[in-house]
Amino acid sequence: MKGIDFNCDMGESFGIWRMGQDEAVMPWISSANVACGMHAGDPGTMRATVALARDHGVAIGAHVALPDLQGFGRRSMDISPEDLHALVIYQLGALDAFTRSAGVRLHHVKAHGALYHQAGTDDALARAFADAVRSFDASLYILTQDGSALARAAARHDLRTLREGFVDRGYDVDGHLLRRGLAGSILDPAQAAEQARLMATCGQVATPNGELLAVSVDTLCVHGDRADAAAVAQKVHASLAAAGVHVRAHP
Repeated sequence: MKGIDFNCDMGESFGIWRMGQDEAVMPWISSANVACGMHAGDPGTMRATVALARDHGVAIGAHVALPDLQGFGRRSMDISPEDLHALVIYQLGALDAFTRSAGVRLHHVKAHGALYHQAGTDDALARAFADAVRSFDASLYILTQDGSALARAAARHDLRTLREGFVDRGYDVDGHLLRRGLAGSILDPAQAAEQARLMATCGQVATPNGELLAVSVDTLCVHGDRADAAAVAQKVHASLAAAGVHVRAHP
């Protein structure tokens, strides 16, 4: 049976503010990207999310972000490579403390929001990100889109990457995610399930005009901040299973 990783952004509550459906999503995924306190999350939430992932046998990754709680990490920031290097290590270290205390280990790292796009297109920031991961733990996977600046930087550092596809977001004709707010940028659960199946079994994604684009993916992502994240995760998992694709983390 073919296998593919299925990841979700999680642990995004903060203080008394609640975000996501982590307990309902966790049974359907194989990897959890845990917020590390910059765009969301706090120590208690990080600890609880790590324990929840451990109890479900889900691989744990650091979801590192720009320091932007008010903007949920989705606002670009003018940050130097040196500052980004320190910021990535800071967040990796924070989550690593919780995984160690829970008797598990970090599996991967993924940039969040604006940082995902900045490190994916800016060579200097990509190099800083990859170098920070290498200096902290060179065994960690880096989740990034195929062909990104971060993927190239990771390869130069001999780091392992997982090529990521998004099941709940629409793609444009250039293979980029449609900007939020545009028609077709956010997929409903049924659409997400079909997109996941198409990516995992055919290596393709459909654009709004019906064109099929080739995509290379090792891991599929559902955004945990959706109000219907659990429904999306369950439908995607069922769609993959029906297509003979086993959801599992990469060793």
